[in-house]
Amino acid sequence: MAGKKFENYTESEFFNFITKIITVDYPSESAHSEAIYEFARITEYPDGWDVIYHPAPGADNSTQGIINTIKEWRAANGKPGFKPE
Repeated sequence: MAGKKFENYTESEFFNFITKIITVDYPSESAHSEAIYEFARITEYPDGWDVIYHPAPGADNSTQGIINTIKEWRAANGKPGFKPE
């Protein structure tokens, strides 16, 4: 995942990436932390990983809800979306 851009992911690949972060499906705490930082870098979302760990009140904090929040923000800010499946 390191070094990839948001637009290099399909939505399903990114769904799996977020799911791994949420379920802490990494061999070490260090690898999990690296994934969290990579998430913030890739998405460019202003609140970074807070969209996962500290969502806005009433926000859909499911994996798909997180993806929808990021997709909407990226579209509103003229940033590329996911690559086609």
